[in-house]
Amino acid sequence: MPTPPVRLAIFDCDGTLVDSHANICRAMEAAFAGVRVDPPSRAAIRGIVGLSLVEAVAALAPHAEPAFHTAVAADYKAAFQRMRAEGALEAEPLYDGLVDALDVLADDGWMFGVATGKSDRGLAHVLAHHGLAHRFVTLQTADRHPSKPHPSMIHAALEQADADPHLAVMIGDTSYDMAMARAAGVRAVGVTWGYHDAALLHDAGAHAVIHRYGDLPAAMVWEAAA
Repeated sequence: MPTPPVRLAIFDCDGTLVDSHANICRAMEAAFAGVRVDPPSRAAIRGIVGLSLVEAVAALAPHAEPAFHTAVAADYKAAFQRMRAEGALEAEPLYDGLVDALDVLADDGWMFGVATGKSDRGLAHVLAHHGLAHRFVTLQTADRHPSKPHPSMIHAALEQADADPHLAVMIGDTSYDMAMARAAGVRAVGVTWGYHDAALLHDAGAHAVIHRYGDLPAAMVWEAAA
């Protein structure tokens, strides 16, 4: 019998798998303080979650020089590492219903990947903490790819999993995820429990938007069949 084609569900991390906004905001505030500049509002910081660090800082301080963006990004990494070493990171809980949704999708034959603006180290820490590392066959991070919405992470995930783009779905909470999915030629499912609202997700090209993880399996059946 021929091997069935691989169906790949690619998840964003921050705002999609885990609620990490408190740590991200604290680290970004510390990074701006490190260069003696008033930090952006937390609403502004939440709006750039999902971008790679330098691009995120550039979005927060668009009139600053590139050297400033690079310096703040480095300070952000240092602040996050310091918080972890001091045991000062707040819990980054999984969103309700995630594990049950993964179980349902796995039983239906889906394979899983991650495409995130986090670093390799940051993603590994999250997945290990929640006992999820074994669930994912491909992990793509900002360490090896251009920032979202560039499609590089999805292209690499598809290649590593030997998946058909027409049977792949990107699941994320930001317009960057939706635009990345569109650029890569895969389906885009937006989730509203993260950092961008439904209107932004739809405007960025989401094929479907869901409001709880319990709705994901049904959305995936529709997307895979579309």
